[in-house]
Amino acid sequence: MKRNYWPLFFIGIFGFTFYMIVWTIMSASKVPVIEDKSFMKKYQDVDDNYNTMMDSNKLFSSKYDLELTLNGKVFPLTTEDIKYSQRVIEKISQHKDILKVGQNDMKIIISDKITKDKKDAIIELVITKVMSNDSDVILKNENFQNNNGVNNSTFELKEANNWIITGSFTVDGIVGYIYIKTNAI
Repeated sequence: MKRNYWPLFFIGIFGFTFYMIVWTIMSASKVPVIEDKSFMKKYQDVDDNYNTMMDSNKLFSSKYDLELTLNGKVFPLTTEDIKYSQRVIEKISQHKDILKVGQNDMKIIISDKITKDKKDAIIELVITKVMSNDSDVILKNENFQNNNGVNNSTFELKEANNWIITGSFTVDGIVGYIYIKTNAI
């Protein structure tokens, strides 16, 4: 009598496939999940409301001047870096080497375009590493000293890495968003 080994072959393939599915699930569950918090929102909220956010940025920029000074370098309200990868930033950006390992100084001034009066704002910023959130620096109003509309703060970074500065400024119900990719040296 001749034996038929085809059923054993199919059982072997099924067993191997089942093992690979279990192995994939186990391996994936051990990898940490880092959620993108651009503009201090979930990425789903940013995706759903991106156009509204950029319209709000245009309105904010038409009414107010923002000067964010970081270690002596002045930034306007910008979100241009959001469309560049980190490698492009490393090659062509003028935002390279802005942060430093150790103490960093930040100054924020928001003024009315017409009257030039300095405005108080609700400030929500996060300085985060590109691939993890274990060293996030969150800066809100309570982290700033407000001297006649000039908001000053210091924060510390513990490692040289690629960093993202993102968040929002709210003045009279109008929100301006910022997104800057840089690195610390």
